[in-house]
Amino acid sequence: MTPNHIAMRAAEIGVGAIAITDHNASGNVKAAIEAGEKYGVKVFPGMEVECKEEAHIIVLFDTFEQLETWQVVVDGALSGIKNVPERFGAQFIVDADDEFIKEEDRMILGPLKLSAEEVINKVNDLGGICIAAHVDKPSYSLLMQLGFLTPELGLFAAEISRNNLQELKEEKLKMRLRGLHYVTNSDAHTMEDFLTGPKTEYFIEEINLEEIKKAIIGIDGRSLQGGKILCK
Repeated sequence: MTPNHIAMRAAEIGVGAIAITDHNASGNVKAAIEAGEKYGVKVFPGMEVECKEEAHIIVLFDTFEQLETWQVVVDGALSGIKNVPERFGAQFIVDADDEFIKEEDRMILGPLKLSAEEVINKVNDLGGICIAAHVDKPSYSLLMQLGFLTPELGLFAAEISRNNLQELKEEKLKMRLRGLHYVTNSDAHTMEDFLTGPKTEYFIEEINLEEIKKAIIGIDGRSLQGGKILCK
């Protein structure tokens, strides 16, 4: 799951756009964007944020500069604990050719000192979008932690995990989600996860967040198909 390998494999299987959303971190995103440019794959800069409520929120931006600004906010909200590689694994940062640059010694696991509302407001102010991650799961789900999600929170969509794709048709959670639109992502931690996991196929004119927003809402001729499996 190194930047060059991710972009190369995405190109091989015909995936036009991916997002890099590491947990509370963005150290490898720039390398992934550069690798994506080499292989013709759009890489959205992002992050999987764990908020104070111990729930995950996917944040996506159009530009790396937006993500850099967001990373400053995250840096100020980390626990301050040092990572223990022997227990939690080493946190490597590499370049676009997968060459080692340095090791992140801060603990990036665990929640930030920011509430869900603070995360969403700050990301929205920066021009990004926030998606409630794997809302159907019993843990690390903002829906399960809060009980329901209101429009006032400022979320743009809700992600359904690979474990509950029938929810895309049954919509048993829709009432508690107050009408949030569904997407499905691979939530990949290995390349096998990415290949076999569900994805969202977007029908858009350009690959940017504004077009993705239109596809999620279903306006101006844009649309999407959730739960898509692209495996070669």
